[in-house]
Amino acid sequence: MIRVRVIPRARREGVSREGDELIVRVRDPPEGGRANRRLVELLAQYLGVPKSRIEIVRGHRSREKLIRVDEEQA
Repeated sequence: MIRVRVIPRARREGVSREGDELIVRVRDPPEGGRANRRLVELLAQYLGVPKSRIEIVRGHRSREKLIRVDEEQA
């Protein structure tokens, strides 16, 4: 489980670490789940896992999210 804070509509995209939390900046707006989809894409690249292994557990409509990363092979 990873705690993530999302910053939508950011000028630059990227992932950084602040304590035990990841800060993810996405260019997409939070409408229609676009920022969440981009969040999953960026986390997949950052963590080196397929997008299908990343799940937003809590905080779908919040900037503070709890993410589950399944590192096991299915």
